[in-house]
Amino acid sequence: MIEFFIQTTWLIPFYGLVGGIFTLPWSIGIIQRTGPLPAAYWNLLMTLGAWIHGLVVFSAIWNQPPQQLSINWFQMADLDLSFALQISSLSVGAMALVTGLSLLAQLFALGYMEKDYALARFFALMGFFEGAMSGLALSDSLLLSYCFLELLTLSTYLLVGFWYAQPLVVKASRDAFLTKRVGDILLLMGVIALSTLVGSTNFTDLYQWAKTANVPPIEATLICVALLAGPTGKCAQFPLHLWLDEAMEAPAPASVLRNSLVVSCGAYVLIQLQPILAISPIAKEILVTIGTLTAIGSCLVAIAQIDIKRALSHSTSAYMGLVFIAVGIQWTNFALILILAHAIAKALLFMSIGCVITTTNSQDLTEMGGLGKTMPITASAFVVGTAGLIGLFPLGGFWAMEGGIDHFWLDAPWLVGVLLLVNGLTAFNLSRVFRLVFLGSSQVKTRCAPEVGWQMALPMVGLIVTTLSTPAILQSLNILPYWMSLNQIGVILLVVSSVLGCSLGSTMVLQRIWLRPMGKTARFWHNLLADDFYIDQIYRVSVVFAVTQFSKFTDWFDRSIVDRLVNLVGITTILGSQGLKYSTNGKSQFYVLTILLGVSILTTFISWKFLQIN
Repeated sequence: MIEFFIQTTWLIPFYGLVGGIFTLPWSIGIIQRTGPLPAAYWNLLMTLGAWIHGLVVFSAIWNQPPQQLSINWFQMADLDLSFALQISSLSVGAMALVTGLSLLAQLFALGYMEKDYALARFFALMGFFEGAMSGLALSDSLLLSYCFLELLTLSTYLLVGFWYAQPLVVKASRDAFLTKRVGDILLLMGVIALSTLVGSTNFTDLYQWAKTANVPPIEATLICVALLAGPTGKCAQFPLHLWLDEAMEAPAPASVLRNSLVVSCGAYVLIQLQPILAISPIAKEILVTIGTLTAIGSCLVAIAQIDIKRALSHSTSAYMGLVFIAVGIQWTNFALILILAHAIAKALLFMSIGCVITTTNSQDLTEMGGLGKTMPITASAFVVGTAGLIGLFPLGGFWAMEGGIDHFWLDAPWLVGVLLLVNGLTAFNLSRVFRLVFLGSSQVKTRCAPEVGWQMALPMVGLIVTTLSTPAILQSLNILPYWMSLNQIGVILLVVSSVLGCSLGSTMVLQRIWLRPMGKTARFWHNLLADDFYIDQIYRVSVVFAVTQFSKFTDWFDRSIVDRLVNLVGITTILGSQGLKYSTNGKSQFYVLTILLGVSILTTFISWKFLQIN
């Protein structure tokens, strides 16, 4: 029986896809009398089956050699494009994480979306979301990974634009889609270039090629930069980071998956690309630069946000920036542990603020306060999620950060400072949000806010237990280091940065009116951070302006030059045909004479050319 589950591992991504397809009768209104709940239950059942299937396979193949499964798609001459899958402890573990968090997010959505008329459509999109991420976890082909990334881009567009009756939602979904498309198109260029050079897009073949690749430095850099563009867009890294902020217009359950798993999928692909990126030292430096700028910049931007979802989404970009740094330094173990700890903790944090939003009908931090008294489960979830994300001993975030500090301590000491700064700023930001939302006096919208129902509380409690159990999970997988081998100075600095950030965020006097400062200097710095260093405005006066002017020029050239040339050809043809019709008199002698004259001229011309050659 176990062997059957292993042999059918490739079917796990289809659970979510089938669940999404089977909800279509309710989504498009064919079935109306039962309401949309049966569609939600069907999708939940399929996700539960995928999770159980993945856990069975993971327990059976732990520490076993990877198994390869290849499906030939297109083969011609030296080009072999196949869909390759890898069944290994890492890929199946990642897939189990995807299906597990997707199951909890869908349970959460039962309560959050309970009164939404388009509940069936939402669960259909969540099923496609889950299927694409599960397939990406199993993929052992760059071409197949690109296809799944495209499915994620489409799913993001549809989920962000779920409430399409709101103009702001439509704009957010369009901007998120177009921003991701920039990275996807560049990634496709890199896939095509590699398939041309290697003759295959399977990661195994690409790794063998990268070991002995003899590519000119400029060409290698261009290929690697193109490959970086896709993960940069998916992980919301500078300069393709603005979409994650706007994607917060989506329903909270979709934001749970997007901030925990979707960005992690981009990081997962980046880790798979790491041996290929090693052929270009410049690409590795670009990775470290992008990661550092995004990690520090996003943490600073997060502390100036008054929208509760945006305050947390920017910390997602910051942690993915640390993953970029780890891949650039070629320390993927740190990146994998950080992805795991971040995904679990961030899902819990977004569930917590989703409960706050559905209870208060507000996302504005200035309108909240005192919710800890009436929503103790939600407040506990936020505290545990914060502790699991930052470097507080002994939860997952601590072990992830400690691994990075231990590795960077000698090789790149300045990166230790980056890790400590990001950890401290994240602790400060999350403590600030907790204090404004759950502590203090109650506001108008929070005075009568009750605790959420069991549909939303149950997955939160499950994630609380999972977050607290993360160290035990890491220990069972033999990932945690021995206590005696730890860098004690690094551990102390990490804990101090966490405690210092939490202390400042919890005790700093921060009146609600100060969230929008009136002083010129304070308002300048607040606006600078709140508006993301004016990156959006810079894009408008640079990239958008250049594209607009180029579009106007091409429009003028098309209308004034191309259209007139085409019209000239048409007029010439009409006038010529009108003139030729008068030479048609019906006399065969005239036609024969015309043919003879034409043949004579052509013969004379050919003879003259022949004599010139000789």
